[in-house]
Amino acid sequence: MEVIILGSGTCVPRIRRAGPAAMLRAYGMNILVDSAAGTLRQVVRAGLRHHDIDMVLYTHFHPDHIGELLPFIFASKYGSGYDRGDRPVKVMGPEGLLRIHQALKSAFGEWAEPLPGAMEFQEIPVEMQAVQQIPPLTLTSLHVAHTPHSLAYRIDGPDGKGVVFSGDTDLCEEIISLARDIDLLVLECAAPEGMKVAGHLTPSEAGKIASEAGARRLVLTHFYPECDNTDVASACASEYRGPIILAEDLMRILV
Repeated sequence: MEVIILGSGTCVPRIRRAGPAAMLRAYGMNILVDSAAGTLRQVVRAGLRHHDIDMVLYTHFHPDHIGELLPFIFASKYGSGYDRGDRPVKVMGPEGLLRIHQALKSAFGEWAEPLPGAMEFQEIPVEMQAVQQIPPLTLTSLHVAHTPHSLAYRIDGPDGKGVVFSGDTDLCEEIISLARDIDLLVLECAAPEGMKVAGHLTPSEAGKIASEAGARRLVLTHFYPECDNTDVASACASEYRGPIILAEDLMRILV
């Protein structure tokens, strides 16, 4: 398994940090988690192509997490630059995904309609933990404290190694439970210590989650500009004794 941080920032436009997106490369699959505007360019900068994406997982529907959905559909209709044969991309997310896609089609017509067989859209329930087999991977989702339809994802391989992507979340038992004994925990850390924003984590809260979950390594990402002017790692280390990685765009992390 390898995680590529495609975007370590937020909705705030910055040269250093693109909007939130990550790619998990595992057992021949490329799984995109969230896609801020501009993510397809980040995919290319990471050495991949847009038709290499096998699955897209959306954690929630704030614009900085789903902004590239329409451009991805549109790019997939460019026949000479997109070829997946008979392997449709699976686009998955919380309840509301189908409604959003329908709204895009209402606004943009055929340009928001994938070619026949190119994409499959699937909603994931938020009222319970959901487990799906995506051979050879196991995908587990659980609602976390951000919006009524926010999901975090855990992806485990057949060798027992796994990754958790929190999406946006506040401190909650659900993310701790989902991340229990995980090899790599990718947590949002939007606000610096002392600048708590409801629905998001501070560094010490992220450290508390990683510590209580028993995560083996912690990646902090989704930084607002204020985070770059503070010692995020030290604040996190006050609660978590394991390795802490501060995400940067195009960083690659082996699991």
